[in-house]
Amino acid sequence: MARNEGMNSIETIICLILLLMAVPDLCGKLGRPALANVGFVVFGLALGPLVQTDVTTMIKEAGEVGFLLVLFEVGLEIDLPPLRELLPSLRFAMFWSLVQYPIVLGLAHASGLSWPEGLLASSALTSCSMSMAFFAWKHYPGLTGTARDFVLQSMIALEVLAIVVLSAGGVTVKHGLSWFILLKLTGMAVTVFLISRFASHLVKLFQWVIQQTTHWRVHFLVLLVLVICAIGERLGLSAAKTAFFLGLFMSRAQFEGVGIEEYIAPVSRRFLIPIFFMSLGLSIDGRMLFSYTALLALCGSFLLIGVREVLHRRWLKTGGDLQTYLLLSPNLTMAALAATALLSAGSRNAATWVVLSGLFLSLISLLLLPRIRSAAATATPL
Repeated sequence: MARNEGMNSIETIICLILLLMAVPDLCGKLGRPALANVGFVVFGLALGPLVQTDVTTMIKEAGEVGFLLVLFEVGLEIDLPPLRELLPSLRFAMFWSLVQYPIVLGLAHASGLSWPEGLLASSALTSCSMSMAFFAWKHYPGLTGTARDFVLQSMIALEVLAIVVLSAGGVTVKHGLSWFILLKLTGMAVTVFLISRFASHLVKLFQWVIQQTTHWRVHFLVLLVLVICAIGERLGLSAAKTAFFLGLFMSRAQFEGVGIEEYIAPVSRRFLIPIFFMSLGLSIDGRMLFSYTALLALCGSFLLIGVREVLHRRWLKTGGDLQTYLLLSPNLTMAALAATALLSAGSRNAATWVVLSGLFLSLISLLLLPRIRSAAATATPL
């Protein structure tokens, strides 16, 4: 069926609403609620050939806003401990990532990526997406005591390291090695500093919005996040990274015992974030699933899972059971961030390989994790 003869906007919205209701409940009943976001990507892939081009564009544009809210909520979930407490997890995360870099670089080179693109892919595919792994960690039965805290801090360290590398790597891929990179990185550093410097004032501003508004509270909060992201982009830090650092420096801020993420959940978790993951699936040409690129992404994902199991068994132990390393493997959100940087540089094939690799890695690791056999399985993951 030709793209211009596919599903119109009304038909697509009907499918979206049905999926928004069905996917989280289905994953919950299967005992794998963390699979919900992966499920939205898969349905996006399935709907791709059936949706009209202009409708696909509309969903992708809405998904960009959802992506900002994903990273904002990820930042909110990260409660950074004092540096002294974080150092063991930070060392673990650095070794965990760097040992795998040569493997990902080799796979990236085989997929036709340049070395700068390969480094960008390596930072994403060796990281961990808190937005996907946090719910699985929260209900994982194979962790107790200090091991549970260590694994969470390692997940945090992996994501923060990836964000830092992606911030610099994205500029390098787009503009090459030049003095302009130093200028861009300086702008990024200044923006991060400004967010951290005024974080307490921003918390008070969010609190004021919550206290002074009622009916439009959610809309004002989302609007405020987007305004700050727009300012950050003007100052040199991408809107996505601004959203992450904004959430990070407002981490665990609560009003009346409720976190900010719960106030914006009706718009973010139940609407815009699922649309983002669906738009991620729509951005992949369905024909690529039967290509050499997809085959290499799938084989590479199994290879990385195997390497991680060996690393965890022999050298980089977390203190949990033998499957704990799987909690460090879902990375689809970071893959999407790397793909965004690659797309802005015009590297569509590279972006497709990174997204597919992140999708397969996240899907395999979440399926291998134990099922959640409790009422918690029906909760809505981030």
